[in-house]
Amino acid sequence: MALTGRTALLAALGSLPVGIVAPSWTGMLAVNAPLSLAILCDYALAAPVRSLQFTRSGDTTVRLGDQAEVQLSVVNPSRRRLRAHLRDAWPPSSWLPGTEHASSRHELTVPPGERRRLSTVLRPTRRGDRKAEQITVRSYGPLGLAARQGSHRVPWTVRVLPPFTSRKHLPSRLARLRELDGRTSLLTRGEGTEFDSLRAYVPGDDVRSIDWRATARQSAVAVRTWRPERDRHVLVVLDTGRTSAGRVGDVPRLDAAMDATLLLTALAARAGDRVDLLAYSRRVRARVQGRAGGEVLAAVVDALTPLEPELVETDARGLVAAALAHAPRRSLIVLLTSLDAAPVEEGLLPVLPQLTQRHTVLLAAVSDPQGAAMAGARGTVDAIYEAAAGAEAEAQRRRTADQLKRYGVVVVDAPPDALAPALADAYLALKAAGRL
Repeated sequence: MALTGRTALLAALGSLPVGIVAPSWTGMLAVNAPLSLAILCDYALAAPVRSLQFTRSGDTTVRLGDQAEVQLSVVNPSRRRLRAHLRDAWPPSSWLPGTEHASSRHELTVPPGERRRLSTVLRPTRRGDRKAEQITVRSYGPLGLAARQGSHRVPWTVRVLPPFTSRKHLPSRLARLRELDGRTSLLTRGEGTEFDSLRAYVPGDDVRSIDWRATARQSAVAVRTWRPERDRHVLVVLDTGRTSAGRVGDVPRLDAAMDATLLLTALAARAGDRVDLLAYSRRVRARVQGRAGGEVLAAVVDALTPLEPELVETDARGLVAAALAHAPRRSLIVLLTSLDAAPVEEGLLPVLPQLTQRHTVLLAAVSDPQGAAMAGARGTVDAIYEAAAGAEAEAQRRRTADQLKRYGVVVVDAPPDALAPALADAYLALKAAGRL
């Protein structure tokens, strides 16, 4: 039995003067029989907690940064009125800091045999599954002197999806894709693309596109127009090792890589290409394979949601072997990893030829704009040392990128907020050049 301190009422009943604290509740009950009787009656009239019935409904998914609403229905099957305080407990990352108390605690009154519905608003701060913890109910008697308390577990899971902030760039990239795909007046010509049609030559056209046989049959010079090939295979390989745990500003590198993955997946699926996903550190941690174009984005979102970085060095040989197993035919392999010199030079470069001899490889990495800011610092001795350190870090990063380019790798190096559109642009450039 939980007893509540109602000092004014106790004083009115003659137990204690207001402001005086009894040395023990038991001793006070022994001295004051009327108060003891009042408390026992109040406890007896409190609605039982164990017989309460609960059901949940509401949102099951929410994007990180948005809010979800989960309803909790409370049925009081007893013959007593329920006057209660209720706490609907969820993991701490289900709310913004400082808002848990207001969001999870409720006061309610439920007459006998009736139902009431409460709403708990969640605003998660991390990706992944947020599972409801126990519901704690404190049921008070009519006088508020005594209360019954108990807990119930009512399972419910809200899956917190990646925010996909880069989706704002999708319309502009789709417009460029339509241009490449010949749906507007601009048609792209390039080696390795599919023949589309013939048209009259205009100054500025590539002479390699002239169709001499067609020209011989007519009075005007004819050129071939091309459209990018469809149904190409794109394999996105996400490095989830220790380097992906580094934060650039407020954003973990892995989260920025996920955002770029989602934009590329949406764009490539609309382009008619087949997109697969592989997340790897020292083992395959997530895989999406063989999904249709209309299903692949949802499958990739679902696979990325629970992923967190592993604080281990990525096994580059295992990563390359897993990528080759997933892409037996010529593909575009998009590797989202780090451009730090040590992991690339010691891990990736020795095994990179196994990928580049068969596939087109595009490597995307999250850069830290703080390095460039440090390189430009001046004015004090400390600032000069920072500038030297920043310049050296930037130069080392460029050297690493140059090493990769010598192997034929296309390198995209951009800050977190620019990585997704830069990667989409690189994909469109490869498609326009017929390199997929």
